[in-house]
Amino acid sequence: MIPFIHRPFVYLADSLGAGPDELKLIFSLILSYPLAGVLKRVPDARPAYKNLFSLGISVFILVGLFDLWDGLRTMLISAGGAYAIAKFLRRSRYMPWVGFVFLMGHMSINHIARQAANSPRSVDITGAQMVMVMKLSAFCWNVADGLLPEAELSDLQKDRRLTELPNLLDYAGFVFFFPSMLIGPAFDFAEYRRWLDTSMFEVPSHVDPAKKPPTRRKRKIPRSGTPAMLKLVTGLIWIFTFLKLSAYFDHHFLLEDSYLEYGFLRRLFFLHMVGFTARTKYYGVWTLSEGACILSGLGYNGVNPLTGKVSWDRLQNIDPWGVEFAQNTRAYLGNWNMNTNKWLRNYVYLRVTPRGKKPGFGASLATFTTSAFWHGFYPGYYLSFVLASFIQTVAKNMRRNFRPFFLNPKTGAPLPSKKYYDFASWLTTQLTFSFAVAPFLILSLRGSLLVWSRVYFYAVIGTAGMTAFFASPSTKRYLRREVEKRSASGKAGGSVDGAVAGGDGKLGRSASSDSSASRTPVMGITQDLEKEWDDALTEFRELDEKLKNKEKMKVK
Repeated sequence: MIPFIHRPFVYLADSLGAGPDELKLIFSLILSYPLAGVLKRVPDARPAYKNLFSLGISVFILVGLFDLWDGLRTMLISAGGAYAIAKFLRRSRYMPWVGFVFLMGHMSINHIARQAANSPRSVDITGAQMVMVMKLSAFCWNVADGLLPEAELSDLQKDRRLTELPNLLDYAGFVFFFPSMLIGPAFDFAEYRRWLDTSMFEVPSHVDPAKKPPTRRKRKIPRSGTPAMLKLVTGLIWIFTFLKLSAYFDHHFLLEDSYLEYGFLRRLFFLHMVGFTARTKYYGVWTLSEGACILSGLGYNGVNPLTGKVSWDRLQNIDPWGVEFAQNTRAYLGNWNMNTNKWLRNYVYLRVTPRGKKPGFGASLATFTTSAFWHGFYPGYYLSFVLASFIQTVAKNMRRNFRPFFLNPKTGAPLPSKKYYDFASWLTTQLTFSFAVAPFLILSLRGSLLVWSRVYFYAVIGTAGMTAFFASPSTKRYLRREVEKRSASGKAGGSVDGAVAGGDGKLGRSASSDSSASRTPVMGITQDLEKEWDDALTEFRELDEKLKNKEKMKVK
């Protein structure tokens, strides 16, 4: 007997070709809008009421809508465990790591259980738990930072540190903030507290009072209805696109024999559209979630002192146009799941690096491993991650060695021919990632390799070929010489794609985000495998030297 509340979703699922749980998720996100409007209208002087309201809605969504009693228990275990670790191990320097291992371990158990259940279209608690891992591991680090001297903290650490533990009600409101509970976006407790006490909305003294954003009555939260409704409409358009396209571009078809009846180009097109269709679902739900956060006020990100225009992008998690029109791998990955990128950078990559040292191979490996485990344990994930690391390295070498030939060596301005380079870069990036991300949908090792084989492993072969091409010492010398020759033909100090040409024609490094100086992994995927390998050898040699020195000391 199907419970009454579930019947409409079962009926619509049969009509639309979507899973009942997928429709429930969309319904819960749409429902978040009027509820976020109510939450915003809770009096600013009553933060406890805001927490209680959010808690009540979250419990209704988990239990009343999805019947996730086990999921509620799981969230309480993770949240309670993280708070206890932060409280009782607060003065231990290992506290954040204990919290991180506990949260990741608990989530891994549920990932394995979901994989064993083999029901990818159903909504279980692992999605919400992935968001919690980001929020609560960051919480542990913020508590640890609260005990450190300011001189030892970065600007971000100073902004997010917690000098005292929050009370349990504020903490529960943070964990169960309903507009972003199921799928994100994640945020730090300091941001939630500033939203709760409305200090987030205080306008700096240097801003002209006439530029102060409008509010209703005596509330401090600026009007956010218009930007929230734009996100709602945009999100629904993406969801509608997903529902329509999924009827034609189902990833299961890639495994059927009839797929082989297509010619290679048509197979390639179908593979790309399968990936695009899958992305539209994420574009839709993440945009809807962000809009609900904006409506509640938590998306507020300051006001422009000159124009008075309010920015609402604090919790932006996706830039669909940035992904679909990306001309390089860094842009493709950087515009996808943006808050996860921030978490990996701020709470993994930079945290495993000893104070005073630059991140090296160990930091990159830890970030890669964390990102892979955070996603789950399907073999397809690891195929995509490993291949993407090689793709990222090849793309960096391509950009560094070929893009300068499409720029004016004197001014750095694009030449007329650059439009052809841009189109080729876009097409290559999109087709390469259409291949690379297919295992994220297929999940199994055998199925992923089968799909790849049906398009003749084109991205693997292309990436391997270009890796070998750039690995050749003679190729490196030739390309380096040609780029330096072109740079030297311009004015001294002219810039070429993040590389600065000095008077001697040699290339130096600039602060360009695309220069070789930028090594922070994106989605845990390293940008320069060659450099990581060199760093790994250096670190192993240093470790070996330390061990030898210790042995010598023992002998003495």
